Amino acid sequence: MTSFRFSVIRHFALTSFAMPSRSEFSKNIAPLPSFRRLSFSDLSSSTSSTRINEDLAHSFGPDLYDFQLSELRAITQNFSSNFLLGEGGFGTVHKGYIDDNFRQGLKAQPVAVKLLDIEGLQGHREWLAEVIFLGQLRHPNLVKLIGYCCEDEERLLVYEFMPRGSLENHLFKRISISLPWGTRLKIAIGAAKGLAFLHGAEKPVIYRDFKTSNILLDSDFTAKLSDFGLAKMGPEGSNTHVTTRVMGTYGYAAPEYVSTGHLTTKSDVYSFGVVLLELLTGRRAMDKTRSKNEQNLVDWAKPYLTNSRRLRCVMDPRLGGQYSVKGAKEIALLALQCVSSNPKDRPKMPSIIETLEGLQHLRDMAITCGQWPGTPKSNRNGVSPNGKRENIKGGTYWRPSPVAPGRTN
Repeated sequence: MTSFRFSVIRHFALTSFAMPSRSEFSKNIAPLPSFRRLSFSDLSSSTSSTRINEDLAHSFGPDLYDFQLSELRAITQNFSSNFLLGEGGFGTVHKGYIDDNFRQGLKAQPVAVKLLDIEGLQGHREWLAEVIFLGQLRHPNLVKLIGYCCEDEERLLVYEFMPRGSLENHLFKRISISLPWGTRLKIAIGAAKGLAFLHGAEKPVIYRDFKTSNILLDSDFTAKLSDFGLAKMGPEGSNTHVTTRVMGTYGYAAPEYVSTGHLTTKSDVYSFGVVLLELLTGRRAMDKTRSKNEQNLVDWAKPYLTNSRRLRCVMDPRLGGQYSVKGAKEIALLALQCVSSNPKDRPKMPSIIETLEGLQHLRDMAITCGQWPGTPKSNRNGVSPNGKRENIKGGTYWRPSPVAPGRTN
């Protein structure tokens, strides 16, 4: 595999980037042409779009398509609100459809077009980081970047369309059908493999923004990481971390990163642990609508994670007891390791994958093992007809019997 160098903006520190060399990771990456050195002046936001396109075309060749703005307007009906898939601090994402006559060699397919808000230099930087990282990294658990558009002041990205949307929508939008236990486990494994691939490179990539909204799902719920605008190259040589301005999403960011700006792959592991807790509990990493002691998911959940009886109190009620008792316990303990305040105590991603994959065969569902509080099976809401409501630390529960409280909304 070829290695190349980018001397881009200091914020990215993308110097001496080498492609993953280990066989288990490199087999997923298509060979790329040699890259000439690109300087800050080449790729800064003040550089002409023509020059930027020339440099990127020279670097990536046929691996990425250079789209015209008029083409992307056409396939999204001028970025119609009817085609809007989502929006955030980065800008908006619209669905489009490419037909067989669009570009030679490009198959007909639905796509997602991200229109970045580039006010200030940061928008251009994030766009550029996304092109650089996803333009070269290929893995089944990373969303595929099809192409880009750099025209005048506009910066756009074109990805494969992910029909199931984001994990965030499935977990927290009440209008959606609750994700089954097996699907949650599959998503966790897929997302873990995506992170393991990034961390396993010869010079690791730190994702830095791992969260449910950046985990996209294809038609069979395969998880793929998206949005690499904040990704960073890992430490080089004898360095143990990268020091950078703190960016990311509050609630997912590792405490040592927040307090010092020191960034390592273990920062991503912490974020992964937070997402595991979200999968278990159905609660957001940070929820300002809850009482003060319940707003931060990690702080609220920790006391429940080491005790099987207490763990039942915080399991997502939308699962209705349809989850593996042993699996939930193992994932709770794994999450607790991941969110350890000491980065050295957090496991590495390959170990996390091994643990999660070992839980796929378990069928000891709480509802059938008598481990889910409740009630006659005919009562769908899981609440005893004679149950009494009481307040327990962390929320309101129904207690149909003196033991094992079960949570309800």
